[in-house]
Amino acid sequence: MKVIFLSCIAAFILTVVPAGAQNKLTVNADQGKETISKHIYGHFSEHLGHCIYGGYWVGEDSPIPNTRGIRNDIVQALRDISIPNLRWPGGCFADEYHWMDGVGPRSQRPKMINTHWGGMTEDNSFGTHEFLDLCEQLGCEPYICGNVGSGTVEEMSKWVEYITFGGESPMANLRRQNGREEPWKVKFWGVGNENWGCGGNMTADFYTDQYRRYATYCRNYGDNRLYKIAGGANGADYNWTEVMMKQAAGQMQGLSLHYYTGGTGSATEFDEAKYFTTMQRTLFMEELLAKHSNIMDRYDPQKRVGLIPDEWGNWHSVEPGTNPGFLYQQNTLRDAIVAGINLNIFNAHCDRVKMTNIAQTVNVLQAVILTDKEKMLLTPTYWVYYLYKVHQDATLLPVLLTSDTYELNGKKIDAVNASASKDASGKIHITLVNIDPNKMQTIETELRGVTAKKVSGKILTSAKINDHNTFENPDAVAVKDFKDAKLSGGKLNVTLPAKSVVLLEIE
Repeated sequence: MKVIFLSCIAAFILTVVPAGAQNKLTVNADQGKETISKHIYGHFSEHLGHCIYGGYWVGEDSPIPNTRGIRNDIVQALRDISIPNLRWPGGCFADEYHWMDGVGPRSQRPKMINTHWGGMTEDNSFGTHEFLDLCEQLGCEPYICGNVGSGTVEEMSKWVEYITFGGESPMANLRRQNGREEPWKVKFWGVGNENWGCGGNMTADFYTDQYRRYATYCRNYGDNRLYKIAGGANGADYNWTEVMMKQAAGQMQGLSLHYYTGGTGSATEFDEAKYFTTMQRTLFMEELLAKHSNIMDRYDPQKRVGLIPDEWGNWHSVEPGTNPGFLYQQNTLRDAIVAGINLNIFNAHCDRVKMTNIAQTVNVLQAVILTDKEKMLLTPTYWVYYLYKVHQDATLLPVLLTSDTYELNGKKIDAVNASASKDASGKIHITLVNIDPNKMQTIETELRGVTAKKVSGKILTSAKINDHNTFENPDAVAVKDFKDAKLSGGKLNVTLPAKSVVLLEIE
């Protein structure tokens, strides 16, 4: 059993407490200083498998209800979780994508081979205009990732000009010729992706030089101001962060980080040992954020540069019978637990973490939506985002958590994971995760600096850790009302069922 301090500065400080002590949570409702950026709840969509084609994009002539070729049901579902931003076109695809192939009349756009993901032919019918239309329909901010690996400085520079310049220029006039008179507002701009790997197999020093060169020519036009995001480390590659911050911190606003929880086989057929391993690997995100943040603090003590984990989530084996290059996997209660843990951790580091993007939105990896032709279902991970949307742009409240442990085969991890915030109306929201799949957890909660009069809640859980939604049974795992939170004598007592994610609203 451990005492865990959760704050933006130090997310986890551990102190041993006596065995058998009850779970205790203290929420300091009058001490919040940092804002949990809504962009921590961002998403990622790559030209990969059926994320774009067969996901968002069905074309104007499709019998599936759509607006200018974009599925209405997916747009509505994502609006319902207040999607704040969407990253596109990759991923590895970004560093072989040439944007000029994806503008102009669709019938005249050249085809290409998607060499990274299944060797499929990409007809470029979904390009810049379609993506920015999608973002406008979603009411979210676009996050475009430019091509450093196989592209040129001129190509990236012209893409920024095409999208954001309102005056007279060859690129602005080409945009008008292609049907868009006014420029778009695009803030988030990635300068390359995974340039240590599929984006060019570069060294940290070489990429840093390339980043500085490319970023120089990503101009601010009019009142559009780019938030330039450098390609960051692969997991625990702390040297990459060191080199980037030492040599290029002054030319970036964000530095990405990629970390996937994987290596445990099937998305649906797993035992408790594999579940435990997944939770261990998921909790490693806390160490990653702390260590990368410490490096960034040395070069940027004002925390001007955001840490951007723009690819994260579970990476399981593909579903049997599907194309291995399409990365299609089911999504169980285990995935929902992973999402809840990570989002709580990201909240705790909101002084440095300014955006994250789960991989990926539709039909790929830890998707929030799955489709099959005209059918669509919402995964357990979707429902975590539905619960947690209350944290967007709210004030982080420091919490002190004394957690019991979840033990298996001689190994231990904390059983309970938590985050708290206060919204603009003064309501307090607490998100709690019980990682233990076998044992309920009772939590005695003290709310300091506030007099609580009312508590209500929602819960996501199911009978088994591998329960999931199917097109035949799309509501097997869904949000329900939660009644096991009681206010008494100024204390809040909560009973968390095993393997559950809970949202509490306190007024």
